[in-house]
Parts: sequence; structure tokens; C-alpha cells
Amino acid sequence: MRKIKFLCVALLPILAFNIFAMILLFHKSVETSYGVTSSAKGMCVLDKESKRVLYSKNMDTKLPMASTTKVVTLITVLQNCNDLEEEIQVADESIGVEGTSIYLRKGEIIKVKDLLYGLMLRSGNDSATALAIHVGGSISGFADMMNELANEVGAKNSHFSNPHGLDDPNHYTTAYDLALITCYALNNPIFKEIVSTKSHVIEETNMSEKRYLTNKNKLLSTLEGCCGVKTGYTSKAGRCLVSACERDNRTSVAVVLNCGPMFEESTKMLDSSFVDYEYKKIIDKDKEIYNEYIIDEVEGKLNLYAGEDFYYPLLDSEQEKLKIQYSVNLDDAKSGDEVGEINIMLDNRLLKTIKLYTMNKIDKLIDSKTLTINELLWEEK
Repeated sequence: MRKIKFLCVALLPILAFNIFAMILLFHKSVETSYGVTSSAKGMCVLDKESKRVLYSKNMDTKLPMASTTKVVTLITVLQNCNDLEEEIQVADESIGVEGTSIYLRKGEIIKVKDLLYGLMLRSGNDSATALAIHVGGSISGFADMMNELANEVGAKNSHFSNPHGLDDPNHYTTAYDLALITCYALNNPIFKEIVSTKSHVIEETNMSEKRYLTNKNKLLSTLEGCCGVKTGYTSKAGRCLVSACERDNRTSVAVVLNCGPMFEESTKMLDSSFVDYEYKKIIDKDKEIYNEYIIDEVEGKLNLYAGEDFYYPLLDSEQEKLKIQYSVNLDDAKSGDEVGEINIMLDNRLLKTIKLYTMNKIDKLIDSKTLTINELLWEEK
């Protein structure tokens, strides 16, 4: 079987990839970059699509996270509750829970959706408890669901014992894990809608007048492109904030744990992420990979296509360190066949492997015996 392998080629034009669970590379980012520093005990800024760590400080240190826990609570409920308009009677255990509250009452009947807004805007610990018991059957059952979700997403250094974030020695996360879960959760349109809502009215119930909720995240009003997501505070956890910002079709997610000036520092880091890093389109699935090493008198050149787009955030100093490797096997290839792969490298680190296919606009390829093949570098034309 004839195989052709090609050398690395620097790629200048570059491109967007929407699949969440791609490369978790550059996990050990420098603690400060371009003047970005933080007083937080743990901090991490991620690019939502690529999951690249843009800035970090103690991002793998296990810490309490207070009500930022509710990011995980919300996405767990959304993935396990089919009817958000359902009216439920809140469990007795929800009444009088310590901390912030929407003041649920014994026997009250309320919509799941309204409990979700109470969870995220008012940071209601009673809302969290009611939702957990409704979805998980118990606090411990729901915590198991939270831990399962975190594990599936790749948050390996977290453990959840409750849905609200009140201090517990078995309840902790890391800045990196929480940012990773948030990136995942923001792919859910209902999650994104709720966490970006500035105010919500819960209509009167059988036990209460209307409730007027206002989001505690002031970045929604002060930071351009802010799309949520959650504040938190306990005396042990300190001031905690998960925030996200969208600009120019890209999203950065910032987490600060135990950070006094959490709004100010998060604003600076999110602003900087759009200045320091340029989002590059590396691979374009709609653009043929043009080459002249396969020639036939009848068919002419053979074009190959990548299976998907790929974008990545890069610093200016990294532009020349980006390389592409191609590997191709054309024996017995037909139209639309997978015939190889592209490896995208940055500073000798693998970022992504993408499959290569024959052009699917032709009925068939010529017999491989008629091909004239020269081992040449592929270059973008």
C-alpha cells in the first residue's frame, strides 16, 4: 500500500470550530500575561470554543466556590428536566434554608422555570434545594448528578455535595474546572438566556404575591458583551465570580475564586483576552486543499477537503510557530473517501487532528495506477 507523508508547513491564513469537547491543551498557562494579574486565590480565563487557557493563577487548586455552584446546578436541572413550565409543590426541606432566599413557603406551588430564575438572579438557596429534590429525589441524589456531569465534561478536580454552595468540606472545585463547566453550559440556549437576564418577575402563587428579581451580576450592565453568569460569597469562600463575554463571534469565560475586587479584575481580564489573542481560522472545510503533486491527463489535479473548520486564539508571538502536517493514503480511493488527516501543531504541541476527504463533487477518481505522484510540500495557494 502506497502512503505519502508530507512535511510541516507554516500556515498563515487561519479558522472556527464549534465542537465543545475538543483539545484541553495549554492547561499550564503562565500566571500573568500582558500585564494581566489577579489577587484571586484561584483564577482562570478560557476561550469557550477551543478551551484554551488564556490566563491563569492557581487554576488547579481546590477551593470552595459559594453560590457559583449554581452554574452546575442550573445546567444539571436543564439536562434532566423536560418541562420547565411544570408547576411543582416545593419540598418542605426547601423552607428556611440558610443564606439568600426567594422565601418559598410550605405548600407553595411554583413553576420550575421561576425557581431557575430565583436560583440564578436572586441566588436563592431555597430555590436550589427545591430544584435538587424535584430533579434528583434528594440533595445527595442531585449531588451525584452534578458530579457525574462534571466528570463527563472533564472537571476532574471538583466534588459537589449540595446544589447551593454553602460551605462543606466535601464541596469544592477549581477555577479551571468551573470555567470548563461554564463553557459547556453556555452551549445550552436556555442556560444562556437565564444567566444573562437582568430582571425577572415571578407571578403570584398560591402562597405569595409577585416576586421581583434583579440579577446580582453588575457586569451585565457595565461590561460590553457580558452574557452572565454567577456571583457567589461565603465567609470561607470569599467573593467569587464566574463571568462570560461575547465579542466578534467569540466568547471568553473568566472565573475568580476568593477575589475581593472580583468585578474589576474580571472586567480587566475579559477585556484583555480580546486584545491579546487574535482568533485565527486555521482550517476551512469549504476550501479545497490545492495541490499539484497528483496529475492526470484527463482528470487534472486532485483536490482534498478537511472534514471540519478549526479556529484557535493566538498571541502575536505564536503566529510563526503554527505548523501543519499532512498524511495521505490514496490507494483505491473513491469520491468522498477518507484518505488521510491533518495535524495542527503549535510550538510542537498537537492542537487538533482533522480528517481529510477526497473531493465529493466528482463521480469517481481515476485508477490509482494512472496517478503521477511526487512527494512535494503542500502549500496554501
